[in-house]
Amino acid sequence: MGKFGLQFKATLENVTNVRPEGDDFRWYLKLKCGNCGEVSDKWQYISLLDSMPLKGGRGSASMVQKCKLCSRENSIDILRDTITPYNAEDSERFKTMVQFECRGLEPVDFQPQAGFAASGAETTSQFPEINLQEKDWTDYDEKASESVGIYEVTHQVIKC
Repeated sequence: MGKFGLQFKATLENVTNVRPEGDDFRWYLKLKCGNCGEVSDKWQYISLLDSMPLKGGRGSASMVQKCKLCSRENSIDILRDTITPYNAEDSERFKTMVQFECRGLEPVDFQPQAGFAASGAETTSQFPEINLQEKDWTDYDEKASESVGIYEVTHQVIKC
């Protein structure tokens, strides 16, 4: 069993508090089997709403799956209390945004998609439904009369 952190890095322009919005936010990951090293070829998503029982009644996890190559049962769980917003002062630095508890597998890649939200850096403006799939997002803050954006989105997975 291991914990892995997903670190987020971006350049923020006039926004702060970039965060996944809602329990239904989907974390799109590629996962590697710790037993045979097989990496999933398709993006798989997990959310806080997902809960599957672990074999032998040992609790539950966000996702339980059998490896296609070695048939080992593996699981990954989102650690709710570790979800942290990315703020203006974090701009251009890696910061852990979420941690996953993994049994038998590890996340090796992340694809940001829709479902992020942010706040104006100097205003009360809210920006819901931000899609970061293109690694860039721009908008306009009417209250501040200035452009806002999230640019050069990148990530890394670390062992915690």
